[in-house]
Amino acid sequence: MEKYIYGNTPTFLGAKNLSKGQSIEDVDAVVYGVPWEGAVTWGDYTGCELGPKVMRLTSGRYSGYLPELDHIDVFEHLTLGDMGDIDVVPADVEETMSRITNFTSKLWETGKFPIGFGGDHGITYPIIRALAEQGKKVGIIHLDAHYDNLPSHNGDEYARCSPFARLYEQDGVRNESIIHTGIHGPRNLPEAGQNARDAGAVTVTINDVREHRDLKQLARELHTMANKDVDCVYLSICSDVLDFAFNPGGPVDGNGLTSYELLTLVHEICKQGVVGMDFVEVYPQQDSNQNSAHFVSTVVLYALAGVIYYSKK
Repeated sequence: MEKYIYGNTPTFLGAKNLSKGQSIEDVDAVVYGVPWEGAVTWGDYTGCELGPKVMRLTSGRYSGYLPELDHIDVFEHLTLGDMGDIDVVPADVEETMSRITNFTSKLWETGKFPIGFGGDHGITYPIIRALAEQGKKVGIIHLDAHYDNLPSHNGDEYARCSPFARLYEQDGVRNESIIHTGIHGPRNLPEAGQNARDAGAVTVTINDVREHRDLKQLARELHTMANKDVDCVYLSICSDVLDFAFNPGGPVDGNGLTSYELLTLVHEICKQGVVGMDFVEVYPQQDSNQNSAHFVSTVVLYALAGVIYYSKK
């Protein structure tokens, strides 16, 4: 049936099914999945390649109506499409990275607002590489507990702990406009902070977020930093920027953002203008009630509500 991407997996939030090559012209924003997990960096903590499927399955409970945001119904203002999943190759990292870049390069050319679902955080590098290779100068707001900027993991330069190391090296990305936001906790290594400093990237820790008196103003400040001397700003969100109390299907990191704090930052950042976004590192196998996958629907709707606000400025 048209509403299913494959099997019993529906389109995300009832979006128009674009997975069979249907025209993208009459949609405003598109979601796509990247069911990829590369190098596993801790024991058997694994399974985020299932994220896109479960995010779609759980999205069936939700409308686009947000009474707390001036009663906006997102889908009265824009049309969402679902392009299905990128066909990754589990045993071939290089080929998968190339496929992600090729897929998103065509998507960037459409001018639509793309929303990528991981998979692990390694997918962010090939997505932004595709944008930078089209001649765009890119700034990035990176919401995460961790820097994800180590040179490699056991020789894998595209591991989930390394996308920002690759982005520091990417022509077209302005390192000084990479804003690592919400960074916290001892699962960061000392060299990660030094790598960010050496690259010229900006660090905004969880304490910086908490001690700021106005979350909405902070979001505007983050966007101003990311938008300096670039053509566009991209938003990348790892689930573990949330405290594990709000993220049972993510890595176990305490002292993170609350759901309210993340939603407020995402909405206010998108109100300032972003070109696209991704949400990564949801592990359905760790989460018997799929709370983390459910929450992605709300994050996306808050982001799209911000995109709508920006488009009407």
